[in-house]
Amino acid sequence: MVWLETKKVFIVLIGAILNAIAMNFFLIPANVYASGFTGVAQLLSSILGDFGSTGILLFILNIPVTILAWKKVGRSFTIYSFLSVFLMSFFLEIIPVIHVSKDILLNAVFGGVIAAVGVGITLKWGASTGGMDIIAMVLSRMKDKPVGTYFFTLNAIIIITAGFLYGWEKALYTLVTLYASTRVIDAIHTRHEKLTALIITKKSEEMKKAIHDHLIRGITTIPAKGAFTNENKEMMMIVITRYELFDLERIIKEVDPNAFTNIVQTAGVYGFFRRD
Repeated sequence: MVWLETKKVFIVLIGAILNAIAMNFFLIPANVYASGFTGVAQLLSSILGDFGSTGILLFILNIPVTILAWKKVGRSFTIYSFLSVFLMSFFLEIIPVIHVSKDILLNAVFGGVIAAVGVGITLKWGASTGGMDIIAMVLSRMKDKPVGTYFFTLNAIIIITAGFLYGWEKALYTLVTLYASTRVIDAIHTRHEKLTALIITKKSEEMKKAIHDHLIRGITTIPAKGAFTNENKEMMMIVITRYELFDLERIIKEVDPNAFTNIVQTAGVYGFFRRD
């Protein structure tokens, strides 16, 4: 358990460094904006000038959502998310802003990809980079409505403001960064807020107990039989949020490493789905 937590902290650290490098080496020098709260912090920093750096503003913006997460989401997730925000803000302050390339397209693509790798591995290990991820998780627990609208609205404000401040060409390059980030995060983790796990295992009783001990989720069991072996098994169906995927994967590996698991997108949930 201690080794797992140590690895989690290390991943959060690496994710924060990658995000800071993407910002200070590529996006900030080119006046190309990141998505979410990081992009908002960039905007405010460019407007305020010397009165507020991106790192400090990012940290301040995340304080209220961290308090919200502590009350609505859970302590473990909130602690790691806050650690991620703190480390990213710290590295944004100590890593110098360097013009690696004068080509704005290269800055937009590489900045988006590197930042997305940092975000993706952080999400994959059961934490987040704060900001909109925490808001999305809270909203996904409160109501079964797509949170993509909120992401789109915030990013649209960033793009439009970037257009007014630096010209519409910079706004279009910001779109390139957002697209590259989205594609990479999808490849590493998932953009879907809810997922359905179909688990086929011979150790169904142990698996059910382990899942119930760690996740507050209902499980539906379905009799299953292998077509080739004619072996009787049991298929378990469970709907989770994307932030619970790391914990579920860990449970499955510990209980039955040979279990066949299929993770699929869940477009919507009707009926009872526990949110607290």
